[in-house]
Amino acid sequence: MALLNILVAAFTWLMCARVCWSGCVEVESSTEAVLGQGFKLGCISCKQRREVEATSSVQWSFKSKDDADFNLIYQYEDYEQEIFDDRFENRLVWNGSKKTTDLLDVSVYILNVSFDDAGLYKCYVERTLYYEHYEFHTNVSKFVKLTVVPTVNRELTSIIGEVMMYVANIGLTFWLLVEMVYCYRKIAAAGEEALRENAAEYLAIASESKENCAGVQVAE
Repeated sequence: MALLNILVAAFTWLMCARVCWSGCVEVESSTEAVLGQGFKLGCISCKQRREVEATSSVQWSFKSKDDADFNLIYQYEDYEQEIFDDRFENRLVWNGSKKTTDLLDVSVYILNVSFDDAGLYKCYVERTLYYEHYEFHTNVSKFVKLTVVPTVNRELTSIIGEVMMYVANIGLTFWLLVEMVYCYRKIAAAGEEALRENAAEYLAIASESKENCAGVQVAE
């Protein structure tokens, strides 16, 4: 048991340390956009030591089904953004970290999505960490495969979730009704029992009073 407690404590410490050092939580981007609507290309790059000062920059590249390789389409660094591909001119905007030179959330937002926007996107982040006597350079790449659909495609899991929610609500309502009926009957039965006890007590008192009166008359 002691060994198990030690292992659990060690695992908890490691998980806590990982979260504290990373300073953020990395999540996957959505991968399905709707034609004519906006879409967020999500990309989060956590660093290992958040207390260390750092600067970072990001480049987004795009590869459609007709492209042989990735093409640089966007860059963000030192609060400045630049678009390199005419297909995304006035349609690609920054949607990540603000008011900081160390970027954790490096997401971008596509306006007015078209079918031509479907393809593979690469998020490339360069980061420099400034220690007391040296600088450490690192980089990471993440990929988002985007599909474009003409209308909102509700996933089966979402539909099942809604059905289960309705079923749960109906079951809860039925259970509450049963409880209300049970409580009402219990209260009613308790009330009837109390009335019977009161009536019996009243009859007993009345009978005792009559006997007392009869005794008084005999004595006279």
